[in-house]
Amino acid sequence: MRKFARRLVVLGVSAAAVAALAGSPAQAATNPYTPAQACNNDFGGSWASTTDGHRTISDSKGAKVGDVYLMYNSATGDNCVTTIKAVHIGTATWVHAGLLVQGGSWKTQGNDYKYYAAVKANATDKCVQYDGVVDTFLSGRYTWGNCG
Repeated sequence: MRKFARRLVVLGVSAAAVAALAGSPAQAATNPYTPAQACNNDFGGSWASTTDGHRTISDSKGAKVGDVYLMYNSATGDNCVTTIKAVHIGTATWVHAGLLVQGGSWKTQGNDYKYYAAVKANATDKCVQYDGVVDTFLSGRYTWGNCG
């Protein structure tokens, strides 16, 4: 009887451990870069978020794969667009950032990167459009805005 009781206890503890492990979902990796850090890392300076300067990038099933941000440096008048990955973080996969300044042509930066892509251009007294791509999924703002 004692052996049977001991086996029940061991089985109970084992079952509880398996249930605890199965019940805890794996934590998704978090991108270590904020938009301001990405712009600062590539271009230096102090970067602030802008009005209407964020779009979520989703895959064909609606799952988030990244975010694209329009940032501004008030000391220089520069804009920075950074696309921050939400998938494949730490693995080099396709990511792209694009910035169009009124009167100019698209400035882009795209390659296989681990965390983000960033591009900058001066937009003093001009309006901008921006976009970002993660893998093959695109989002952005294709109307003029953030003028000045």
